Amino acid sequence: MGLVFRGAAEAGLGAASAADRPGPPDAVPNPTPTPPAEGADPGSSRGPGMVLKAFFPTCCASADSGLLVGRWVPEQSSAVVLAVVHFPFIPVQVKELLAQVQQASQVGVTVLGTWCHRRQELEESLGHFLEGLGAIFSHKPWFQLCRERGSKSWSCKATHWRGPASPAASGEDQVMLIFYDQRKVLLSQLHPPMALPDRQAGDTTASAGGLAAVFDTVARSEALFQSDRFNEGPVRLSHWQSEGMEASILVELAKWAAGPVCLFLACLLSLISAASSCRVFKLWPLSFIWSKLSTCEQLRHRLEQLTLIFSTRKAKNPAQLMRKANMLVSVLLDVALGLTLLSWLHRKDLIGQLADALIPVADHVAEELQHLLQWLMGAPAGLKMNRALDQVLGRFFLYHIHLWISYIHLMSPFIERILWHVGLSACLGLTVALSILSDIIALLTFHIYCFYVYGARLYCLKIHGLSSLWRLFRGKKWNVLRQRVDSCSYDLDQLFIGTLLFTILVFLLPTTALYYLVFTLLRLLVVAVQGLIHLLVDLINSLPLYSLGLRLCRPYRLAAGVKFRVLEHETGRPLRLLMQVSIACILPCSSKGLREPG
Repeated sequence: MGLVFRGAAEAGLGAASAADRPGPPDAVPNPTPTPPAEGADPGSSRGPGMVLKAFFPTCCASADSGLLVGRWVPEQSSAVVLAVVHFPFIPVQVKELLAQVQQASQVGVTVLGTWCHRRQELEESLGHFLEGLGAIFSHKPWFQLCRERGSKSWSCKATHWRGPASPAASGEDQVMLIFYDQRKVLLSQLHPPMALPDRQAGDTTASAGGLAAVFDTVARSEALFQSDRFNEGPVRLSHWQSEGMEASILVELAKWAAGPVCLFLACLLSLISAASSCRVFKLWPLSFIWSKLSTCEQLRHRLEQLTLIFSTRKAKNPAQLMRKANMLVSVLLDVALGLTLLSWLHRKDLIGQLADALIPVADHVAEELQHLLQWLMGAPAGLKMNRALDQVLGRFFLYHIHLWISYIHLMSPFIERILWHVGLSACLGLTVALSILSDIIALLTFHIYCFYVYGARLYCLKIHGLSSLWRLFRGKKWNVLRQRVDSCSYDLDQLFIGTLLFTILVFLLPTTALYYLVFTLLRLLVVAVQGLIHLLVDLINSLPLYSLGLRLCRPYRLAAGVKFRVLEHETGRPLRLLMQVSIACILPCSSKGLREPG
């Protein structure tokens, strides 16, 4: 049996917990906070007899007895337990530690109550001692959380103290115990941005509503998690880092060196960007060539990526940080693939083999094109073509093939050197090498592009001529000024000349259409190859590899909300829930394999 909540920053837990809470319907807390009674503690806006929520970290379920340290959220009637203070301790030192945490984190951290873990029979008398600590650390309500010895039973109650003389004079509140994973809650980023600097530490007016206040409290209390059991401090705590702080020497060295390196690279990239934006490169021939080459577009995109990655500005939100991380991993993968390709090309001397095989391949392609044109100049597929126009077009295109073959043989001494520099460009990344390959294919098939352009222009001219002469037969004409078709009266000579031109264009159209169709198919073949190369380049540039890695290794970093699972729901015992981070993914999240904390 479980309850799922989406959008934890928007929704609270009050109405949801009422569905599974034992007791009458009037036990549901009022969503509108009521003012405290006269003489009551200003930190509490709930009276006795209400249902309170206590968020308890699972890492403290097996901790020794002590004090519960955390934050009280009166708007939600919730207590967020952050750590457990163990014996022995001096109350003054505990208060000094909490004051330092409040000053560093701007969170109203205080002592919420006591935690009693009865592991042995001798510790049963410890509960009476813990009950008297409410007179030293006064807080309303005062939570008393206890785990029974030798069982998984829990007891939790909240009392409102009226004075040291009669600590249990007032009534008790019903408490709903909610377990949460402190590490996942801290790293899930399900909390609003940091509070403004002028916000006081003891301010209980939470800027975030609902469960976002819980996530915000844990995220801003990192100063409390800096001490572990290896520190020789006056106060011993239990929290998610009490067994040792998570750290890495490589990560710390990278953080230390990231500032100067990013500053140097940012200055270098700004100089390159300023040089590339010079007016000389914006002149017509250069600007036109740069806009047509895929290599220039990829280099411009790579420059923008590096400028964003090595920018000295801090990310404003987790989305920008995720974008920079995805971009950094994408660039690293691109460079790694490029170096792998370069090593493979030079290890087996494939560049020389490609240079030697390029001229025979070009001759073979030219020979096949000549056979195709000779087929078109005859009777292709049994079609009757206009022989005069067919011969003119065929010879025209055969001459272009001859020019292209001469151009390839003229460049043959430099082909190996050109291919060597192309392979060397793989150091900048596989995408740069693929972009250069796309430009080389465009240059090698430039004659096919010319054939397509010639055929397309000739075909369009005939189509426009036929449409204009068709309007002449209908007594219409195209009004250039008004951009519309108007009626018009033609004399006999105009109709006669129009009939002759229309007949000529109709009989010449099949020959032109056939050439246009063949060269369009050849052009589509080249465009399809270049499109596959550009698709691979875009895939490498935009694949969110960092997000995919987080999804596999740390999915709680991609959280979209929380869900709850009921652990215990028995009469006479507090309702116990387990709060889990809900992952924003396509794959369905399952609650199998979860067990009770402790």
